[in-house]
Amino acid sequence: MDDATPEGHLHGPWIDIHGHPGRCFLGGLDAGSPLVQLLGGDEAAVRVGSASAGEVSVVAAASVADLAVLGMNDEGGLYAERQFAPGEAAADHGRQLAAIQALAAMHDVELVLGCDDIPGGDLGRTGVLVTCEGGDFLDGRLEGLEVAYGQGVRSVTLVHYRVNELGDIQTDDAVHGGLTGFGREVVREMNRLGMIVDLAHATFDATVQALEESSAPLMISHSHLAGRGADHPRLLTEEHARVVASAGGLIGAWPTGIVMETLDDFCDEICRLIDLVGLGHVAIGTDLDANYRPVLTSYEQFPEVAAGLARRGMTSTEVDRVLGGNFLDLFGVVEAGGLGRSNSPRRQGRSRINR
Repeated sequence: MDDATPEGHLHGPWIDIHGHPGRCFLGGLDAGSPLVQLLGGDEAAVRVGSASAGEVSVVAAASVADLAVLGMNDEGGLYAERQFAPGEAAADHGRQLAAIQALAAMHDVELVLGCDDIPGGDLGRTGVLVTCEGGDFLDGRLEGLEVAYGQGVRSVTLVHYRVNELGDIQTDDAVHGGLTGFGREVVREMNRLGMIVDLAHATFDATVQALEESSAPLMISHSHLAGRGADHPRLLTEEHARVVASAGGLIGAWPTGIVMETLDDFCDEICRLIDLVGLGHVAIGTDLDANYRPVLTSYEQFPEVAAGLARRGMTSTEVDRVLGGNFLDLFGVVEAGGLGRSNSPRRQGRSRINR
């Protein structure tokens, strides 16, 4: 890998650790659904299919656990405008998860159940890492985690835009003082299973408490540092970023218009994160197809990011760490501390959805 260049296709796996490619959370809805009418429908197959053109080996496909209750305020921000009906959260999550699984099956892409399933840097092969944004689908019941694990889910963002049964969120007033008792149980159970705990959208207090509870490193899959004229509740203070990194965790650099205007700005912000928390604690979380004024809108822009980082003095090995290697290391630690592949749905050959 040391001889590779960002332009030369000879690199390790590049991984987007958080995204909603092609609005995969809309899969399974009919054409008359208000969400489909508003957002344009599910184009996940096209988006995942474009990953190889950007030399991206793995894309995260995240369900949105509170999708059914989200609304938009006058400032364009998302919030939970109502409570779930009984069973609604689990049912909508099941619909989204089935669509992501069908996407993998129909298009013959890898389902990433563990580190061994991550394709190398060779072009033409794509893996899908199934994740859940928000623990709302659990309905306050811990057993739902093992069910999700058996369905291929390997990371859960504890909270999203609804103050749920797990903890407080950055974009609303604190209710729980951080994590709830159930939220702490969820962290421990995810450790046991070998699932990555994602603290994106969680308050600083919830983050600190999750770190205290966890026996494995955690991640913030998509966020960025405040400062440089940007002030938004979704951004991180330096203390917030450092506390995650100091426990061995990762922060996924988020190419959002809250902080930046161009892809070149994104490269600057990646370097700012690296300067603060260290090279080994930064990854890429695009939030693709659900981001706010994104400056990265396609997987095909990953080589441009690699080249931009190289222009800022990073070696090819260092670029590889940020674009994939750091997440691979985190995944390996979490997987090793959990049940491992013995609890996976499939054990034979490369990991693919059952046909």
